[in-house]
Amino acid sequence: MLVQTSQGQSGSAHVVVLGNEKGGSGKSTTALHIAVALMKAGQRVATIDLDCRQQSFTRYIGNRGAWARRTGLNLEIPVHCCIKLGETMQIADNESSEFQQFVDAVSAVEHTFDFIVIDTPGSDSYLMRLAHSMADTLVTPINDSFLDFDVLGTVDPATYAVIGESHYAEMVRDTRRKRRQLDGASTDWIVVRNRLSMLGSRNKQLVANSLNDLSMRLGFRSIDGFAERVVYREFFPRGLTALDDIDEATLGTRPSLGHVTAREEVTSLLRQLKLPLDERGRRRAANRAEWFTQVDKPLEMHDILGLDVGVVS
Repeated sequence: MLVQTSQGQSGSAHVVVLGNEKGGSGKSTTALHIAVALMKAGQRVATIDLDCRQQSFTRYIGNRGAWARRTGLNLEIPVHCCIKLGETMQIADNESSEFQQFVDAVSAVEHTFDFIVIDTPGSDSYLMRLAHSMADTLVTPINDSFLDFDVLGTVDPATYAVIGESHYAEMVRDTRRKRRQLDGASTDWIVVRNRLSMLGSRNKQLVANSLNDLSMRLGFRSIDGFAERVVYREFFPRGLTALDDIDEATLGTRPSLGHVTAREEVTSLLRQLKLPLDERGRRRAANRAEWFTQVDKPLEMHDILGLDVGVVS
C-alpha cells in the first residue's frame, strides 16, 4: 500500500525515477501508471522526461490529453516537462543546455508538488546519472529473461548462479552511496519484472532465483510487474492506464477480462512500491465525490485508486 510519511512537512517532493540502461523494458508505461495512481490518491504530481530522443513518456502523456479532449473525459494529467535535445555541434554545449533545462524543471516543481516522476533514457548519460542520484525511489523495470537480467548482473552458464554485477548495477550502487554521504538519505531500489509469462516455466523460476541472489548483494527489492498483455499496448495511443474507468466510453472499445486482470496486476504492483502519501493529499482525495461512494472498500485500494477495482461497467 502507499504509506504515509511526514514528507509534506519538509516541503520537498518525493522523487521517483524510472531507470534502466536497456530499452523496451516498460519504463514509460510504468511511469505513467505510477503518476496516475498518485494523482488518483490526491497527490500533486509533476513528471519529467529525460529521454530527449525517444520521448515515449511525453507522447504517452500527450496522447492522454488528446484522448481526454476528444472524449470529454476528466482524465488525470500531470504537469509535464520534456527536456529538449541539444542540437549544436559541441557536446559540452548540448550537455550544458540539457542540464540547465533539467535544473529549471526540478526547481519549478520540487517545493509545490508531492511527487516528481522522472523517466530516463535507456543509455548512460550525465543526466541519467544525475536523476538516479536524486531518486528517493528508484524503479528498474526489466523484461523477465536473462537477456534483460544482464543489465544487472551475469550468471554462470551451467548453474545460473550470479557471478558478477553489471555496469548499470555498479552505477546505481555508486549513486546510492554518494546520496547517503551527501544528505544521509537512502534510495529505495525496486526491480520490477515485466512481461511475465502467465505460465510457469523453468526459465521464469531461474530468473527469479538469480534476482533474489543479486538482491542480497545490491540491496534492491524484486517484485512482479506487468504480464505480457495486449491491453498494455492498446493503452498507449489513447494515453490510458489500467487504473482508468473500465467502460466503453473511456476505453473506446468494449472492456474485456484482460482489462480487469491488468488493473488487479497494476494495483498489486503499486501497493508493493510503498510510495509515501502526504496526508494533505489524502484529504484532497477525500473531498472528491467518488471517494465517498467507495468508503466500504479497504484503505489500500483507496490509496491507490479511489475507485472500485473489481467492477466492469
